[in-house]
Amino acid sequence: MDILGLVFAGTATPHRPAMTALLADVLGLARVADPGMDADVFDLPDGSRFGVADEREPGRGRSRTIGFLVADLDVAVRDLRAAGVDVDDPQQTDRQRYAHFVAPDGGLYELVQEI
Repeated sequence: MDILGLVFAGTATPHRPAMTALLADVLGLARVADPGMDADVFDLPDGSRFGVADEREPGRGRSRTIGFLVADLDVAVRDLRAAGVDVDDPQQTDRQRYAHFVAPDGGLYELVQEI
């Protein structure tokens, strides 16, 4: 598996409108449309993105995700599964293919391949 860098960070929160307003109105981040993503997405100058979504399981509070850019998503998913890590099946937006997994620290991460 070739990890090329960090490409995405996101938060899932019951306070999505307030968080989105902070990012746009106070931090001045540029909001972008990304069909296929159920989140408010912001481009950062270095090419990475930050997303704000509703909490994944209502009533369970906030969670975070970090996206590792990979050269080949299918290879990366295969390698994680071979190591015994439970990985979601790959999904796709207009810009990326990605798959989520929960690491031993209990955190949500994702592997991202640019299309």
